[in-house]
Amino acid sequence: MNHRQGAGQVLRGRAFKFGDSISTDHIVPGRYAHLRSDLPELAKHVLEDADPTFASRVRAGDFVVAGNNFGLGSSREHAPIVIKLAGVSAVLAKSVARIFFRNAINVGLPVLICPTDGIGEGDELEVDLAAGTIYDRTKDLHLSFTPIPPVMLRILEEGGLVPYIKKYGDFKL
Repeated sequence: MNHRQGAGQVLRGRAFKFGDSISTDHIVPGRYAHLRSDLPELAKHVLEDADPTFASRVRAGDFVVAGNNFGLGSSREHAPIVIKLAGVSAVLAKSVARIFFRNAINVGLPVLICPTDGIGEGDELEVDLAAGTIYDRTKDLHLSFTPIPPVMLRILEEGGLVPYIKKYGDFKL
């Protein structure tokens, strides 16, 4: 969990495409609840119910690209943690559940709200968090996403809310 995103950093990786309404139960299947104290082991099952091969194919830097309402359901804070532990550098979706969004930012996982229909499975992407841009190198497609507020960029830059507060001793806007 010490991987820092760096607000000015350009993230690069492949797109793993998912549809609408991917719930926290899809992200962290309930049958693996006994692994909550072993997050690296739990991460081996991330998104297993949405794509049984995802955890074995994802590489550091790759992206989860989804449709509407990503992360709906229970407030399982483990969901964004195991996505990050699997190596995903950001989640791109048309919309996300509010609690998933907050949990993701708190653990240092960027969640970008953007049009995702044009992005295909396996497309090579470049994401500039500070500029609010996505470049699909495979399709020569330029997209933009809803800007991340500066305070959230600073939290992401520190690797999440806990490292941010440890560094600054307070939550300063």
